[in-house]
Amino acid sequence: MENLFFEHAYGISDAINAFFMYSFFGWAMECLYIRATEGFWENRGFVHAPFCIIYGFGGMLGYVLLKPFSDNYINLYIAGAILATVFELLTAHLMRRLFGTVWWDYNEKFLNYKGVICLESTLGWGVISVLLFAVLQRGIFSIVMRIPRETAPVIAGFLVLAYSIDFAVSVHTAYMRKQRNENNETSASDILKG
Repeated sequence: MENLFFEHAYGISDAINAFFMYSFFGWAMECLYIRATEGFWENRGFVHAPFCIIYGFGGMLGYVLLKPFSDNYINLYIAGAILATVFELLTAHLMRRLFGTVWWDYNEKFLNYKGVICLESTLGWGVISVLLFAVLQRGIFSIVMRIPRETAPVIAGFLVLAYSIDFAVSVHTAYMRKQRNENNETSASDILKG
């Protein structure tokens, strides 16, 4: 039976471990991009741990949804660019609703929409989609399959537990920051009204 994410994968532990590998690679890519373009290091994840789970979801979901295009890299590039840009737009909308802010800003980028999507990132998503099928999936599969079968569920469980705690703390911090910002805006408008 073929697994959605890996041919011949052993189970959910492999998918969870792959999810966190995608999340780590996404976090590293974002941090390196900021270092190269802005000249400083910045944690690009929502949590304290070195993970951007948006890349975990994107890698796993992208693999499933883009697999029909994987035989033609041009079609894969176009489909991946569109899919990831829509995903980025929806993520920004969700973040604004939940936290009152988005953790990226494309306002200075050429051909941007409300600072949350832009031509540069769309083109980049296309490249990443091709790399997903050309390199990443096989590499991640190879690493995940090297984890001893009795160890894989332990690692997956630890990652889920540790990330859940980190996520809960980070969500609490984000909501407190949102509350503080709303209170500061209310105080400022009260002062201006006199």
